[in-house]
Amino acid sequence: MATDDLRTLAETWLADDPDPAGRDEIRALLDRLPASAAELADRFAGPLTFGTAGLRGRLRAGPNGMNLAVVTRAAAGLIAWLAAQAGEGPLVIGYDARHGSRDFAERTARVATAAGREALLLPRPLPTPVLAYAVRKLDAVAGVMVTASHNPPQDNGYKVYLGARLGGPAGAGAGAQIVPPADAGIEAAIQAVGTLSEVPLGDPGTVLGEEIVQGYVDSAAAVAGAGPRELKVAYTPLHGVGGKVLVAAFAAAGFAAPSVVAEQAEPDPDFPTVAFPNPEEPGAMDLLLALATAEGADLAIANDPDADRCAVAIPAGEDAGWRPLRGDELGVLLADHLIRRGTPGTYATTIVSSTQLKALCEARGVPYAETLTGFKWIVRGAGELAYGYEEALGYCVAPDLVRDKDGITAALTVAELAATLRAEGRTLRDRLDELSTELGVHRTDQVSVRVDDLAEITRAMAHVRAEPPATLLGRPVTVEDRAPTADVLTLRAEGVRVVIRPSGTEPKLKAYLEVVEPVGTGKLVNAQFRSGAAMAQLRKEVSAALGL
Repeated sequence: MATDDLRTLAETWLADDPDPAGRDEIRALLDRLPASAAELADRFAGPLTFGTAGLRGRLRAGPNGMNLAVVTRAAAGLIAWLAAQAGEGPLVIGYDARHGSRDFAERTARVATAAGREALLLPRPLPTPVLAYAVRKLDAVAGVMVTASHNPPQDNGYKVYLGARLGGPAGAGAGAQIVPPADAGIEAAIQAVGTLSEVPLGDPGTVLGEEIVQGYVDSAAAVAGAGPRELKVAYTPLHGVGGKVLVAAFAAAGFAAPSVVAEQAEPDPDFPTVAFPNPEEPGAMDLLLALATAEGADLAIANDPDADRCAVAIPAGEDAGWRPLRGDELGVLLADHLIRRGTPGTYATTIVSSTQLKALCEARGVPYAETLTGFKWIVRGAGELAYGYEEALGYCVAPDLVRDKDGITAALTVAELAATLRAEGRTLRDRLDELSTELGVHRTDQVSVRVDDLAEITRAMAHVRAEPPATLLGRPVTVEDRAPTADVLTLRAEGVRVVIRPSGTEPKLKAYLEVVEPVGTGKLVNAQFRSGAAMAQLRKEVSAALGL
């Protein structure tokens, strides 16, 4: 883009930006032209697009960033769209402890009240599940959660939930995140917003009391049910907002207080002790596992920064340290536990998660459903949902409470299961082995590539579509392409499945790998060894197929 064009775009933005800090940021870049041309071009390459994940991007001034101007426009568009749907009721707004979150939440409230919409703000930085709970509890027309979940510290985001009035047939989407066509409708309404100086701002809305948090805590505690409670837990909120709520929920459920990683106990938007605030990332749970070892814990639990995900590690054996459970492993453990408890309804997961849940449901004679990736689909595509999970550490164990993934109720449920097994002289590892012996070893893994240029993902997807591998592990491959409905390619061979898709929330290309090895009349350890060797080879073959 020519320097003069960049200057014009930037000066037009300056005239409309309501944030003095944002204006100073753009002016500084203007003063440095032409040296700053590449940075300005990136910021003005286009606006952040409002999709089914809402908005998510880097905290920076300009239309291609998360900032007060972009949030003001998004809020105005959302409020206009709600009015066009004849949606009545309050808007409830939550926020985490990231940079800018509170300001973005308060601005959303002021845009809502100016339009005559009641705005209810959660009382402090709180987990995303509390916001999802509040949408239903308060019979809100919609909810906004300001969070970037487990993204890097320089990011923030803006997610929208719909209440019962707009959530879809039979209330399946009540309290769930938006799906098409709502996202396109909101995006169109955002684009129709004029200059920001014409967006009126009202009073700051109503700040809710702690009663809404206590209501969630009490309801979450009840999810754990009755049973043994003797269990030592080590825990980290990973510098996020889950700590106080989880500890309170454990106490309300009758568990001893978890030992909490001191360095990560309080919210810190810079996430100083981890390279990446995601418990799936290497090293993110190191401090937790060190604490678990020092405390002689039975279980190690981590939430991501907004506490909608739950990671678990278990003792690996005599002096063998700790083994983090894969999302699929915890997913099937929780499903099996709820089935044993007699929880009625459909058990659901996504097309990228392990097929072991399907095998479990067939063996137990309970309904099973499979959906596109994301809890917005799981909660809508499973009829009377009993439980849903996705491999990225997301679990919905109480859909009548929170119609989304919830890392706190998941933590309580796995603690209940671990305590029950402990009382029987057994462990989560024992239960996993039982399930693998019965259903086959379902080994899963990922090939995940983070990119700076999203065009690299487009090229890789085009490459594998044009030249899919004819065989995987020497077995003939069949190809299922979900385009244009979804940018997902599935490769299947006997005992092998590979699902390839771009990430919906991060600049990543992901390939989800699964190898199934029956145990039959042999030994479990032999099937585990075969599956490990097969997975190592599959990783090489898939990486080559993607041109990586």
